[in-house]
Amino acid sequence: MPEASVPHAAPDDAPPRLRLGQRLLLSLPTVRPTPSEEKVPLAERVRGLVLKPQDPDAAPARPTVGAPRTEEVVEAELRRSDDKERLIGLIAAPVAAVIGLLVTGTLIARDPAATLAGGAPNPRHVSVSLYQDLTLVVLALAVLMLGFAWFRKRLPLGIVTALFGLAIFNLHYWGFGVPFIMLAAWLLVRSYRLQRELREARGELPVRGGSGARVLSGGGRPGANKRYTPPAPTRRTAPAKGDKERRAG
Repeated sequence: MPEASVPHAAPDDAPPRLRLGQRLLLSLPTVRPTPSEEKVPLAERVRGLVLKPQDPDAAPARPTVGAPRTEEVVEAELRRSDDKERLIGLIAAPVAAVIGLLVTGTLIARDPAATLAGGAPNPRHVSVSLYQDLTLVVLALAVLMLGFAWFRKRLPLGIVTALFGLAIFNLHYWGFGVPFIMLAAWLLVRSYRLQRELREARGELPVRGGSGARVLSGGGRPGANKRYTPPAPTRRTAPAKGDKERRAG
């Protein structure tokens, strides 16, 4: 009779068979950070989440110092704010909301009574509903600041920041209003300079620091003066006495 086949025993160095749950766990992607990510500081990680990181291999957008920039470069910079302006706006917006709540809450808490001791109306009393409306306006300005900073709108961000600073300044909280006014002035000045540089690149304004001639973007020659100057009338001299006698003779 043939011998019955006996199953071979598994060698000692063979890996154990995994269950279905263990196979699923091994198929999941690892969540350990790479060595390059472990060396990045926390501030750089937060900045990378908020701001769009630039490609290190990309060519720099700004030309060399002193060289005139083209119209396309200036227009692109004017249309969108840079990372520094965006980060400042994203930080200033929640700070503005907190300051607005603190200021209006303090005004409501310090609001005098509606009537005096004798029953007469108090002229220094302000309706609480007015302070509540002011709170909504301040929070709306803070939300607009956050939106304009997120979408990189420099000029609207400067205008809204100026309105918020003036509102807090008029409530006699100068320490909170002045920084926002200064921030708005910085944004508006940067926007004005970029607009002027764009007009210079288009040839609509004379280039600063040059000869003062207006340079057109197409031909590079100074534009013609469109002002009409009438020709000066010629002065006729009176004929001499000898000429009169000769003509009469």
